[in-house]
Amino acid sequence: MTELQRESLRHAMPWLVMAGLLLVWEIACIATGVQEIILPRPSQIFSVMIDRWDVLLRFCLDTLWTTVIGFALAIAGGLVLGLAIGASPFVYSGLYPLLIAFNAIPKVAIVPILMIWLGVGAAPAIITAFVISFFPIVVNVATGLATIEPEMRDVLRSLGATRTEILTKVGIPRAMPYLFASLKVAITLAFIGSVISETVGGNRGIGFLMLSAGARNDAPITFAGLFAIAIMGVLMYALCAMVEKRMTRWAFRGELVT
Repeated sequence: MTELQRESLRHAMPWLVMAGLLLVWEIACIATGVQEIILPRPSQIFSVMIDRWDVLLRFCLDTLWTTVIGFALAIAGGLVLGLAIGASPFVYSGLYPLLIAFNAIPKVAIVPILMIWLGVGAAPAIITAFVISFFPIVVNVATGLATIEPEMRDVLRSLGATRTEILTKVGIPRAMPYLFASLKVAITLAFIGSVISETVGGNRGIGFLMLSAGARNDAPITFAGLFAIAIMGVLMYALCAMVEKRMTRWAFRGELVT
């Protein structure tokens, strides 16, 4: 197998695996005769997605923009706090235990509180997407700063570099691969947060659509919603991976694995 064929096969593998899984799903549903209300076939789900694409698109856009806003806020807050924790042992000692305690709280438990404070709408979904994707960014940025070797710090200080210069010229570039690794995880978590909020008490978004469809025993539209969330998650993950490949290529000697 030539290098070009091997590369083409590698890029085709996700599509081949996905097609194989959907084919097994389709055959299993036909062979077992399972009812559509229990487990619809992939062909039925795709048929619903095509027939009702306008409805799905409207609800997907609601979920997408709340997720992106929450994710953007998580990036901004995570960068600031991660830099502070990674740069200062005192901030680390004071805040890191609190972050761990907050992250241990199930995020679905804070959605009713947000509903009481903010009412039903997009705001609880944005905040839920923010809080669920915030922690990985903070931890990875702080870890990236912590990977600066003490010997390198000593050499830079001996050359006259200040604490701020060490942070900006060495620490932040060193943390970039860690940041983008966390973003690829955080964006999928942000979708989870938005959908949780929409399902618990929203009036818009794909989570609300799935909840309404489930109340009507409309399994195909419910699964279509799941497929739509998966597609949006993969696309946003791919976007983060593309930006990572352009901005942190210097950090990898070989091919970047995403």
